[in-house]
Amino acid sequence: MITSIAWKNVWRNKTRSLTVIAAITVGVFAGVFAMATINSSIVQRIDAAVNEELAHIQVNNKEFRSSSDIQNFISDPAKVIPTLEKTPGVTDITGRVIVRGIASTSAGSTGVDINGIDTQKEQEMFTLSQRLIPGTGSYFGSDTKLNSVFIGEKLARELYIIRYILTPEAFESLESKGVPAAVIEKLKLLEGERFTTEKKLSDAFAGLLSEKELKKYGMHIKEAAWSYREGSKLILSFLDMNNNQTGAAFRVVGIFRTNNDMFESLAVFVPENELRQLTGMEEGTYHRAIARLENDELTDNVTPMIRGSLPGYEVLSWKEIQPDLAMLADMMQAIYGIFMAIILAALAFGIVNTMLMAVLERTREIGMLAAIGMNRRKIFSMIMLESVFLSIVGGITGMAVSGAVIAATAKNGINLMKYSEGMEALGYSAHLFPTIDVQFFITTTILIVLTGILSSVYPARKALKLNPVEAIRGE
Repeated sequence: MITSIAWKNVWRNKTRSLTVIAAITVGVFAGVFAMATINSSIVQRIDAAVNEELAHIQVNNKEFRSSSDIQNFISDPAKVIPTLEKTPGVTDITGRVIVRGIASTSAGSTGVDINGIDTQKEQEMFTLSQRLIPGTGSYFGSDTKLNSVFIGEKLARELYIIRYILTPEAFESLESKGVPAAVIEKLKLLEGERFTTEKKLSDAFAGLLSEKELKKYGMHIKEAAWSYREGSKLILSFLDMNNNQTGAAFRVVGIFRTNNDMFESLAVFVPENELRQLTGMEEGTYHRAIARLENDELTDNVTPMIRGSLPGYEVLSWKEIQPDLAMLADMMQAIYGIFMAIILAALAFGIVNTMLMAVLERTREIGMLAAIGMNRRKIFSMIMLESVFLSIVGGITGMAVSGAVIAATAKNGINLMKYSEGMEALGYSAHLFPTIDVQFFITTTILIVLTGILSSVYPARKALKLNPVEAIRGE
């Protein structure tokens, strides 16, 4: 009976109750959606670090990372590889020959890390091959010729392998994307002109278009003008095993695009047999052994096991290689707590205020109930249940709205291209796909109910302090 009365009391003043429920809904939605967006950025970065750049665990010669000397290779690969294979949780292993060198074209040069890889094994272990930009070739396909290299888009820009030209095909592409004929006509003044950088192209068409046109069609123009001549060449120069300067011309077989500008500009990949021939390294020797695990949760347990089995080597997890990213991942729980504490605090104040008003408005009613025999426990329970009902309805509605919006935005993502340059310089994607685990929804729902219960204590105690006779006499 008390439950039924409490539920009916919630809806006696529909306007006030709906206002409180709406406030709870908005607060819960704002907090959960903000957390899902922040979480997606970190999850995507970790996924890229593990699946495109680092894998879970790396084993190096202890001196290699500090010196990058070609002589500091793994001295006993016959021990390292079998040890990794026997370690529980390890699913895939590969080795890399890594040489610090210079990549150059006739237009420029820059320092790079040249990675000699087992192309087939790396394709199975990493997703970098799936990041190939369409139209730039392939990932070491069957038609790949001798001295082939797979490079990042950022490096291709720095070496002017990628350029920008507004060709007739580019104008057709713009037309298909809905760019008005009037805008295309203005751009015709730049037809056939080559621009070595994106900035030079942007500066050129900025003088032809209005600010509104730039904002709306600028990105489409850059994408349409993007140009690459398949099979471009670059020179890789480095020191061989005898510390003699050597190098060769390599043909670019494909260009990959990630969300990490630094990785794109530094890492180049060549077949390991080609790099061995040029450096004079023996077959079977590596500078780095890389291991993937069944899942990321095993990283903290498996790394010490491998470190104990290989005391003469440097064994690092991705968290130790990129401690800033690991710190953010570990801080997520703390960030969750801070966000939810703020939301629940606001929720508590709203419920306390609402229920105090309800108690004061129903002073005579509560006095009458006490006078006809309703005991203090039942009055306390009635006020508490009213608070709990408000918090549950608002909380569930907020969680439902959050789930629906997260599901809708996760399908196509949230595009923050305006901030892409800054975000990708730090290695984070500007295209976010909000995500959050089910456990967070369950925990949040429980906390909302507990907040409703705690928030009802003070108004309920206020009701118990009322004297029935005085309450009945009061106006």
